[in-house]
Amino acid sequence: MIFDLDATPEWFNFFGSHLDPNTGETIFEEPVKDARVQIRSMQPFFEERLAKRKRTAEHIYNPKTRAMERVPYFLELSVEEAIAEREDAYDYAITAIENFKDAKTGEIILCTRANKLKLMKVPVFDRFIARCLQLLASSGVKEKEDKIKN
Repeated sequence: MIFDLDATPEWFNFFGSHLDPNTGETIFEEPVKDARVQIRSMQPFFEERLAKRKRTAEHIYNPKTRAMERVPYFLELSVEEAIAEREDAYDYAITAIENFKDAKTGEIILCTRANKLKLMKVPVFDRFIARCLQLLASSGVKEKEDKIKN
């Protein structure tokens, strides 16, 4: 296995999607050539957050060993903290957007935190980002394997 340890954000041409009313399955459409988004993996973001998250432990009785065992776990986030972390993750993952226009004004949407969060509330954009992150997670190894074979 070969892994790209210096993976940089990747550009994805925007592609629409819709849900099949019969199966509920997501149907992805052909990519648009002029609108695109640059995305990076959220893995480093969550690794950093977990390293800083508060941990605690409880002693729980194990009936098999008849001993108390220490079970560590992370403290749960409050609703506000969970929402803030999700918004931070979106802001981290989306590094650039090009040629997206506001339907009301016709103006180009700038790549600001506020605009990223507004876009993530649009279901088709949310599905697009989720699919891009899925493709990004599975692409690194395959691309390197293809280069070795050629």
